[in-house]
Amino acid sequence: MTPPSIVKVELLLQGGHHQTVYLQSTDPLLQRLFQAVSAKSQPPELFQIPLQAGHAGLCFSSQHLVGLVTEPPMYIQPTFNPAPLEVLPSPYVQMEQFLTAAEHQALLQTTIQQESAFVPTQTTTDTPDYRQSMILPNLDGLAQRVMERIEQVLPAVLTQLKLPAFQASEIETQLTSHNDGNFYKLHNDNGSPDTATRELTYVYYFYKEPKPFSGGELRVYDSKIENNFYVQADSFQTVDPRNNSIVFFLSRYMHEVLPVTCPSKQFADSRFTINGWIRR
Repeated sequence: MTPPSIVKVELLLQGGHHQTVYLQSTDPLLQRLFQAVSAKSQPPELFQIPLQAGHAGLCFSSQHLVGLVTEPPMYIQPTFNPAPLEVLPSPYVQMEQFLTAAEHQALLQTTIQQESAFVPTQTTTDTPDYRQSMILPNLDGLAQRVMERIEQVLPAVLTQLKLPAFQASEIETQLTSHNDGNFYKLHNDNGSPDTATRELTYVYYFYKEPKPFSGGELRVYDSKIENNFYVQADSFQTVDPRNNSIVFFLSRYMHEVLPVTCPSKQFADSRFTINGWIRR
């Protein structure tokens, strides 16, 4: 075992004062002095160092220690523990019985009759295996009643989300079906220049009863600000796709649609949504 060496330590104190002491390299006092320099003690630590073989003593507060000069040179690896990023909750609003029973049933029947007009969905990045579902390209007024109801409830939604009121410049809409094995991986809805004015995302759920599928939940992630960008946190809310309900949340929130299981694989048994975005 290597014996401890003697270290000449010059204490640099406020006001230009300095004092030299000799300490063993293994002396806990040396480590405390380094810690006092690298991270000021809270509350301040009092140092009492004997001098002249114990015939004198040096007392000072850690707040007054400016630096250390050591011979031979000694260095410490400072510990850096960055503060954890604050998690920002991502609230949502879910409204039940959004349409009347008659309106809901008419929408469902008309949608099922349009099966042959549905086409596979795509993403702006054309990333494979990122989204699997079908959409109806031409709605021909099919979603008109949902759009009217959105305009009616928008002030209340903004209040519940604690957002300032604004006039919607456009309400975009699409009709989507998710069947067996369909999903939509993690994404947000306003992350490109042409989508930047999207403020709110909405999803209206409708399907046959009894419910012919499982899964298909909407997972909305909480947020953190990292390098001036919103990114998803580890925590999230899971929204059940309840029949004839609608969900609203901020378009910048990261979210995903969990995989759907539909044993029959029949189009009529799909998880249908009228979904879209409200632009500021």
